[in-house]
Amino acid sequence: MGNHVDLYEYREDIRHALVVQGRSINLALSQRGRRALAAVGLEEKVLATAIPMRGRMLHNIKGNTSVVLYDPCNNQCLYSVGRRQLNEVLLDACDKFPNIQCHFEHKLTAANLREGTMEFRNPKEEVVFAGADLIVGCDGAFSSVRQQLVRLPGFNYSQEYIETGYLELCIPSKLGDFQMPANYLHIWPRDSFMMIALPNQDKSFTVTLSMPFEVFAKIQSKEQLLNFFRKNFRDALPLIGEEQLIKDFFKTRPQHLVSIKCRPYHYADKALILGDAAHAMVPYYGQGMNAGMEDVTLLTGILDKQLPLDKALAQFTESRWQDAFAICDLAMYNYVEMRDLTKRWSFRLRKWLDTLLFRLFPGWIPLYNSVSFSSMPYSQCIANRKWQDQLLKRVSGVTLFGVILAAGAIYAKRFI
Repeated sequence: MGNHVDLYEYREDIRHALVVQGRSINLALSQRGRRALAAVGLEEKVLATAIPMRGRMLHNIKGNTSVVLYDPCNNQCLYSVGRRQLNEVLLDACDKFPNIQCHFEHKLTAANLREGTMEFRNPKEEVVFAGADLIVGCDGAFSSVRQQLVRLPGFNYSQEYIETGYLELCIPSKLGDFQMPANYLHIWPRDSFMMIALPNQDKSFTVTLSMPFEVFAKIQSKEQLLNFFRKNFRDALPLIGEEQLIKDFFKTRPQHLVSIKCRPYHYADKALILGDAAHAMVPYYGQGMNAGMEDVTLLTGILDKQLPLDKALAQFTESRWQDAFAICDLAMYNYVEMRDLTKRWSFRLRKWLDTLLFRLFPGWIPLYNSVSFSSMPYSQCIANRKWQDQLLKRVSGVTLFGVILAAGAIYAKRFI
C-alpha cells in the first residue's frame, strides 16, 4: 500500500472551483512530463484532452504567417494542456488511494524541519498542527518550505526577476471553432517583446503578452492600447476584439517573472523540495511542469534502490542541481529566441541545417529536440549544443577559407 501521505493545499479543491485562481498560462506537455505520467498510468488520460502543437506559427508585423515545425524528421509535438484538467486528473488519481488524504484551503504558516512539525491555518482561521517523517515541499516559486531551508546553514539560494512582465488575454472561439489554426504555438515576435497563443479545449486561445514593464507603462489609455495593437499585432486585434482587449488589458497589472536557483534540495532525511520550489524558471521553454515531473521520475528511481533516506535525498540533490540550473538558463535564452531570433534568417538557416544533419546523422540532436523530445539531462543538452556550434564554426571557417583561396586563384589566373 505504501506510506501514508497527507497533502496540504493552500487553494480550494480545483474540481469544485467555479473560478480558478492564480496563473493560467497554458502548460506545454513534452516527453519528460509524458514519461512521468506514463509511469503512474495517466499519460493517455491526459493526452485525451490535450491539443497537439506541431510547431511555431510566426506572425510578422504585416500579419503574414509562416510555420517552423518542431520536429520535421520524426513529427514529434508538444501538447497544450489545461491546468485545471491536469490537476483534476491527478487529484482523481489520488482519491483512489486510501493512504492519501487531501486537505484543501490549508495555508502553511510555520514549520520546523528539524522536528518535522508544521502549522496550517484552515478556512475557519483555526490553527492545524501536523507532523511528518518527511516533509516534501511542492509549493511553487514562492515556496514556504524553501523559506525554512534558507534559514539552515549550507543552503545556497539566488533569484532573478527579469525586466519583462506578462499579461494574459484571450482569443475566443467563433461559431464554435478556433479562429486560428489550432495545432501550433502562435508567436508574434517583436524584437524586445512578443505575444504567444496556445489552444484550449473550448476552441479559444490563451494569449500571453510579454513586454518590458516600461513598455506596459506607456500604455495608459484605451486609444494608446488600440494604436499599439494596430501597429504591432494587427492580425490579432480583430480576433481578440477591441472591447475584450481593453477589458482584459486594464483589469490587472502585468505580472512579474522570476528565475530561482538553489541547493541542496533536501535537509537530512527530514525535508525535500521539488518542482518550482526547487528550480522556478521563466515559462519560455515550456519546461517548468515537465522538469517538475522529471524530478519525481528521478527521485522514484533513487528511492527504488532502497538506500537510507538521507543518502537517497542527498543523491537526488547531487544528481539534479546542475540540470536544474541548466534549464533555468535555457528558459532565459529561449525568451530571446522567441521574441527576436525566430524572425531572423540566421535562425531559419540554423533550423534547416540542424534538421538536415539530424536526418543524415542521428547522433546530431538539435537543442530543442534534446530538451523537449528526449530525457537527455539538461546540462548535457547545453554541452551537446556547444560542440555542435564549435563544429559548425570550424566547418564554416574552412569553407570560407576555401572560397577565398578559390577566388584568389581565379583572380590570379585572369589578371596576373
